[in-house]
Amino acid sequence: MTGASARVLMVEKLSESDVAELCEAASLAILDGGGFGWLEPPPRQTLEAYWRGVMLVPERELFIARLNGVICGSAQLVAPPRNNEAQKHSANLQHAFVAPWARGHGAARALTREVELRARKRRFRVLNLDVRETQQRAIHLYNELGFIHWATHPHYAFVRGAWTPGLFFYKNLLETDPPPAADPAQT
Repeated sequence: MTGASARVLMVEKLSESDVAELCEAASLAILDGGGFGWLEPPPRQTLEAYWRGVMLVPERELFIARLNGVICGSAQLVAPPRNNEAQKHSANLQHAFVAPWARGHGAARALTREVELRARKRRFRVLNLDVRETQQRAIHLYNELGFIHWATHPHYAFVRGAWTPGLFFYKNLLETDPPPAADPAQT
């Protein structure tokens, strides 16, 4: 990895320019097959409403990655609803993506690292995630970061007229070390 590296922050408020950059990065990721459920980018107003809505959900925390000051990706830490006492120990890493133009600069790794560190800070014991089988770079990253593949769902997604399996991962945060601190030269 050479050149610029991605910087990741948890955000509690989005500016209009943040929303615009998130919409652009998400649209590019969706077109590249790395969207978070969408197969084609929805209308701009739908994406804008989505990002504004994320900020309203108490169980969701939004992390954004910036490369050269521009938002290039995001991920969400999702806590269980308060009425789910049986699973209050676990959280989910969801809707992670990086725009194609920003890949290779550590954004996906940095997003995953920051979500994991936040989950640990909030004292969650387990971090779960799932991903389409076609997202090989993400699968490689999650394996490399110590997530355990525990199941494959053969009918996870229906993409372009065919079933796409989904892989489910978890990381026991009590039995694993936290990720190493970010290199200050890279933030």
